[in-house]
Amino acid sequence: MTSDPHPVQALTPGSHLQFPFSALVGNPELRQALLLAAVDPGIGGVLISGPRGTAKSTAARALADLLPGAPFVSLPLTASVEQLVGTLDLEDVLRDGTVRLSPGMVARAHGGVLYVDEVNLLPDALVDALLDVAASGVNTVERDGISHQHAARFVLVGTMNPEEGELRPQLLDRFGLLVKMANPGTPELRQAIVRARLAFDLNPRAVVQQYAAAQEALVAQLQKARAALTGLDWSDAVLAHATRLALQAGVDGVRGDLVLMRAARAHAALQGHTQVSIADVDAVAELALAHRRQTPAPMQSQLPAARTSMPQSPPTSDCAAGGVVHPAPEGDWGALAPQSEDIAIRLPAGGLVSKKV
Repeated sequence: MTSDPHPVQALTPGSHLQFPFSALVGNPELRQALLLAAVDPGIGGVLISGPRGTAKSTAARALADLLPGAPFVSLPLTASVEQLVGTLDLEDVLRDGTVRLSPGMVARAHGGVLYVDEVNLLPDALVDALLDVAASGVNTVERDGISHQHAARFVLVGTMNPEEGELRPQLLDRFGLLVKMANPGTPELRQAIVRARLAFDLNPRAVVQQYAAAQEALVAQLQKARAALTGLDWSDAVLAHATRLALQAGVDGVRGDLVLMRAARAHAALQGHTQVSIADVDAVAELALAHRRQTPAPMQSQLPAARTSMPQSPPTSDCAAGGVVHPAPEGDWGALAPQSEDIAIRLPAGGLVSKKV
């Protein structure tokens, strides 16, 4: 008899229940990106950018609940590189030649979800090391010429609030997928989100039971997609379409192309397809390319010719009064048109002459 793959049903009354992933309201792009990363953690993780209070952490914890027995590890802002990747105990090496690893957070997150809140506020060295492990699935710990490797395959979920600072482009590019979130835009959506959250806060067990069937189906879908992932292939036409999209986005390097193809393959696996299609590529293109897209500089031939078709100054109010409109000289666009004005000139004999200039 096989064990129940859904861990929620086996929880005791004192256990801490998580908000069900299938009960999340709105943000379909976020849910899709998280599921893609769960199918293929090699995509390189998901960066969620958005304002406070948009359920970023709730979604990340809910994803871990879909992976039976998966740990959920949260990386604090005060963590050091050693706490992240672990350290080697050199006393054991000197005593008996055994390399003993004091595991870090990436080791504890193996097979689960590593969550980093406010990743844009972490030191660059920490983010760099984290992204290295997330992309390769292997953690290397080195100390005094001695190194040790271990598997560290996890779903990386990072969040950031753009109001608190941006992530450097070099690090932003290394996140596999990006989801840009916004505040709920309609009263109906806000009401649905608040209603769902209040229902869970008032009676979490009832909500978990309500969505148990949907959760179980989602767990089975993820497991099936993971098993089918490596058997999926794509045609030259699909690859050509993906690279064309990357070229149109003006991305640097080919990391965007690779992530796009891996995400398309994960999407095909989730949908139960037997082969990756152009439709799978299009479905994930924005998630893979949005943070890598650049606006190409215009070619010299596309630049407007200098001093041609310069606009003239608009007529002044003198035009309506019958005055003459004087266009501004070429190259001085924006200057006011000259207007006639009475001035007084005092003569040496004491006379006063009025002259219009």
